[in-house]
Amino acid sequence: MFVDEARIFVKGGKGGDGCNSWVRNRRGKRIPTGGSGGRGGNVIIKADPHLSTLADFHYKQYYFAQKGGRGGSNYKQGKEGEDCIIRVPVGTVIFDARDNCLLRDLATPESEVVVAYGGKGGAGNVHQIAQQGEEGEERELKLELKLVADGGIIGYPNSGKSTLISRLSNVKPKIADYPFTTLAPVLGVLKGKKEIVICEIPGLIKGASKGKGLGTLFLRHIERTKFLIHLIDLSQINPQDPLSTFNSLNKELEAYNKDLLSKKQIIVLNKIDLLEAKRNIALFNSKIKQQTYPISAFTGEGIERLKKVLEDSV
Repeated sequence: MFVDEARIFVKGGKGGDGCNSWVRNRRGKRIPTGGSGGRGGNVIIKADPHLSTLADFHYKQYYFAQKGGRGGSNYKQGKEGEDCIIRVPVGTVIFDARDNCLLRDLATPESEVVVAYGGKGGAGNVHQIAQQGEEGEERELKLELKLVADGGIIGYPNSGKSTLISRLSNVKPKIADYPFTTLAPVLGVLKGKKEIVICEIPGLIKGASKGKGLGTLFLRHIERTKFLIHLIDLSQINPQDPLSTFNSLNKELEAYNKDLLSKKQIIVLNKIDLLEAKRNIALFNSKIKQQTYPISAFTGEGIERLKKVLEDSV
């Protein structure tokens, strides 16, 4: 199950209590020998390249680090509490749920951040009056996953995105002739001179930025991409306005995040195996000023040329 949002509660370990211990020397004088308590463990979130979803956090939401050990007699220092390590997918963004403040973007493998510090151990009476350990820091966190991919495939439902990513990589998503077959982002790897990670975004429809269809639920996953593969179904274009679907999808991107329009777009014209679509190649190209790449994701025509273009885009 793909899940890209979660909320969790974290708390650092309580510091260990200081020890109140005395001995008498040869003269009968009482001497304090109580050691200080150990520091409580921290809660640390770490990016794990082997994970791809936040689904586990829907079953477990509370995470606690170990408390510090109590100080002992004869000046013994209490043991420090063990840290609690929470592993998340690379690309997880961490917010403080209270004020939505960004704490860290774990965009690289093995990157980590302390999200709740353990409490300080209480002083033993060798220093002063024995004290209790301090409570650990506690927080409610909001986690958002933004997949890390080189390129993102965007297009309206039934434009052939799933078929295309299956041609470019070894991934085998569900493919069917009805809208919204893909309900979650799909990652695939194009292997050639370079390894290129490609993300298929579930189909957008007009009005997605206002919540229609799947809305912009998954658009965050293309924010990190270097380029976009804008897939056009040539069999469905309007002869009176050939660029209508191309322009309307770009408007949805702009409504979500205008910075997405600054990304390089590779315009791919799909379904040229269909006679009516093949006739529309010249019509579409006559209205657009950018290079286009006609393909048939179904038969594989034009795919090898497109792979070379993608390799040159990284």
